[in-house]
Amino acid sequence: MGRGITLTIASHGMHAILYDLSADMISNAASLIEKELDQALEKKRISAIEKENILRLIKFTSSIQDCRAPLITEAITERVEAKSALFIQLAAINSKETIFATNTSSLSVTAIAEQTAFRERIIGLHFFNPANRMKLVEIIKTKYVSEGLVNRTADFARQMEKTPVICLDAPGFIVNHVARPFYLEALRLAEEKIADMVTIDKLMESTGFKMGPFHLMDLIGNDINYTVSSSLYEALDKPARLKPSNLQEDKVRQGLLGKKTGSGFFQYTKPIAE
Repeated sequence: MGRGITLTIASHGMHAILYDLSADMISNAASLIEKELDQALEKKRISAIEKENILRLIKFTSSIQDCRAPLITEAITERVEAKSALFIQLAAINSKETIFATNTSSLSVTAIAEQTAFRERIIGLHFFNPANRMKLVEIIKTKYVSEGLVNRTADFARQMEKTPVICLDAPGFIVNHVARPFYLEALRLAEEKIADMVTIDKLMESTGFKMGPFHLMDLIGNDINYTVSSSLYEALDKPARLKPSNLQEDKVRQGLLGKKTGSGFFQYTKPIAE
């Protein structure tokens, strides 16, 4: 996700800094970004000069001291404490005007903000995977942020040719709240052997969905999808209709996370790097 956001920013003429604690992860991200640009070049979507300009705008680093910017977006593990702690660490080396955006797909942005002393500068900026291709971006506002900050964040999304939708901080925001039945009902049909996964996916695709629920869960990552389901289930006081699936929980427990591991609900030729 961080890689996709970085590529999106740089592809629209803005400087981007991609940070990870692991130097190996940063090296891998740099290679994958160049590979994606090479594919775009091969398909004549960009020129050789455009490719070089995009790469020139990206700084790859494993030093947090390099992370100084007017807007910082995190895409780390889905834990409130981890996200808040990172923002506090980053605030210590940044301007008092820096905006901190969380890419969380299900956690309370308010809860993340309330663990800091600068809650009025924390907003939700939720991209969808792959971030450099999907047009929709959710902007999640809390009671602490001004309309001016919301509008500036929406303008930033538009600069990247994204379509921003603004919503209040609520469980699942818009998309993940609406999408839960798409995944959970499909999982229940498979668990109860009413239909197999291939059939369910084909049926959903035949109605106009670009991808069936099982292929989409494999693309997103079963760990991420299951975490979102669990988070929404807890936040809404455990309604039976939103109970996470045992079938998906088993996949997560076995490490069968989908495309990124090479196996999930379906088999893939090779794992995709994180």
